[in-house]
Amino acid sequence: MLRTIMIGSCVFVQGIHVRNTNDGKVVVRVDEKLFVGRPVST
Repeated sequence: MLRTIMIGSCVFVQGIHVRNTNDGKVVVRVDEKLFVGRPVST
């Protein structure tokens, strides 16, 4: 499932959902890289 996350104050990343962390952040995968950030509400 595709998820969009926000890294910092104005950088957004969209990728494949990998997992949720204990502090409420989301990990997504883009190609071979993993990104962690706050989920963007729909």
